[in-house]
Amino acid sequence: MSAGKILVYGGRGALGAACVNHFKAKNFWVGSIDLTENEQADLSIVVPKDGDWVTQETYVVSKVGDALNGEKLDAVICVAGGWAGGNAKKDLAKNSDLMWRQSVWTSSISAAVGARYLRDGGLLALTGANPALKGTPGMIGYGMAKAAVHQLTKSLAGNESGLPKDSVVVAILPITLDTPMNRKWMPEADYTSWTPLSYVADLLMSWTVNEKRPSNGSLIQLVTKNSNTTLKVTE
Repeated sequence: MSAGKILVYGGRGALGAACVNHFKAKNFWVGSIDLTENEQADLSIVVPKDGDWVTQETYVVSKVGDALNGEKLDAVICVAGGWAGGNAKKDLAKNSDLMWRQSVWTSSISAAVGARYLRDGGLLALTGANPALKGTPGMIGYGMAKAAVHQLTKSLAGNESGLPKDSVVVAILPITLDTPMNRKWMPEADYTSWTPLSYVADLLMSWTVNEKRPSNGSLIQLVTKNSNTTLKVTE
């Protein structure tokens, strides 16, 4: 028997793949949702890339339901996302649209999945961003999208949000994650201030099994200094 069942939205990205592997190593049944397949997962749902928001939600909700066949999930973890810079002078709508698709669509579809298939007392974890707690003039589209995820987290934590009884929704707010792509594009950066993927995966694992789980609706900043990560909780 598995230790539990979870879904990772964005399961093919750097953080998502780390989460899939970490939970698999702990004997969890793990489903991946992404634009490309993750062969390490027990279930890999490939989202129709050209589908609109409604089409993607309908597709994912249906595929998850078929796979679970009446069983419930312990956690839905959305670590999908991306980054685009830019201010109001160039490509504001283009960049904002991309960020909305990558962060807001995925987070809201994760919420729809959680509302239907999360067990009572389960976990829904979304991914916001530390910089989006303030203005982001050099990356406006990114900041708007991540701020929307923060608002979604608060809304889902409220009464009558549609999530199951006693479930908890939280959002992690990284500053910079230590990913291969970040290292490629920022080779001169101070990596001791970047949060390791293994730390995030282990953190999400502990919350899934209800260890040191934050209160419902929390926004958790991940602050790494000198290779040591601390959590700063915004209720």
